[in-house]
Amino acid sequence: MTNNDILRRLRYIFDISDSKMIALFAKADYAVTREQLSCWLKKEDDPSYKNCGDHQLAHFLNGFISVHRGQKEGPAHPAEKRLNNNIIFRKLKIALNLKDDEILAILDLANLRVSRHELSAFFRKPEHKHFRECKDQILRNFLYGMQLKYRDKTE
Repeated sequence: MTNNDILRRLRYIFDISDSKMIALFAKADYAVTREQLSCWLKKEDDPSYKNCGDHQLAHFLNGFISVHRGQKEGPAHPAEKRLNNNIIFRKLKIALNLKDDEILAILDLANLRVSRHELSAFFRKPEHKHFRECKDQILRNFLYGMQLKYRDKTE
């Protein structure tokens, strides 16, 4: 999955306007113009499409966490320079304050069965012997399950 696709999906799931998205970036001390945001949200075949980098998506997710969970005491968490699906998954879990049972229920909405042990392996440190890389299919199904759960509430 591309960072742009994740940004588009989160925007749709939570019905986030341009001004709210810019505010989310600002929460993480990252200035974004409406033009930049517009280019990131376009489809890949659009001539004005621009790639959203890992650093930019990390800032967005940090702002998303700040808005949904509240500002953390002390210094702000620096945005990662490199992201992978495990980090994105973890940030979404933190932002929405999801417990394992809730994540499993969301994945179940997308008709994806994952064991509790398999799920915990995604949130381990990469050096841990039971760490497991989160593949695109898992993240895609998690986002789809979130869409079924959260988007239905807004409509």
